[in-house]
Amino acid sequence: MTTATIASKKYKKLSLQVALNGLSFCVFDTLNERVLDLQEVKFNYTQSLEDQLWRTFVDFPALTKSYDEIMVLHDNNFNSFVPKALFDENYLGSYLQYNTKVFETDFFAYDEIDTYDMNNVHVPFVNVNNFLIDQFGSFDYKNVNTVLVSKILGLSKNRFDKEVYIHLQETHFEIIVSNNLKLLLYNSFEYKTPEDFVYYLLFTLEQLQLNPETVSVYLLGKISENHPCFEIAYRYVRNITLLPSSNLEMKYSLSEAEALQHFILLNS
Repeated sequence: MTTATIASKKYKKLSLQVALNGLSFCVFDTLNERVLDLQEVKFNYTQSLEDQLWRTFVDFPALTKSYDEIMVLHDNNFNSFVPKALFDENYLGSYLQYNTKVFETDFFAYDEIDTYDMNNVHVPFVNVNNFLIDQFGSFDYKNVNTVLVSKILGLSKNRFDKEVYIHLQETHFEIIVSNNLKLLLYNSFEYKTPEDFVYYLLFTLEQLQLNPETVSVYLLGKISENHPCFEIAYRYVRNITLLPSSNLEMKYSLSEAEALQHFILLNS
């Protein structure tokens, strides 16, 4: 790295997490490992996504500053994890056809997860990428679940019992079952009521022959111990708890709620 390059380096990183119902972003000071800004913006389904993105960039000047690194996370469940031994780049759509509706005109991408010898095949929001190219020129992007699963698998190191992790959002949740760096199951369910949520949880445990009396279940995302989904699951699952997030809380001076809700963004 030249002296000129060092002088121009800002040690700032922007991570954006974009979904159809909203956007969140985080500005990192990479030199001092601090969070400088953390924001969440709600979108309206009845309005154009591009118009709401434009409005967000107008309302938050942090999004128009210059950064050394920009990471965009596409927050959708149009994805599938594929072992590298079964992966063929020429047939990306075939890996998704059984869990989501795909069309010949869809654009497919994949994230390499070399550490765990698999790829995450996904459908990014092309309109979001096109908008952001106009804003940033260039950036890296991933499916949000690439970060989620990679981080969860890292937490499972030297844990030889099967563990269940649930990332809860307002209308859906992801469920991950791991065992010492191995991904045993990844799935995503839509839910409307706490009863829906606990039904899918117990159904998954039953299918994998995991005992609700003994298996460890960790919750993260938009969740607290007072959340109706936590309260109903606590009736049926003995060892259920919020994912310990003290390392993120201490590192970035955040509350537990912020660390759990923005777990993916903070680990991007």
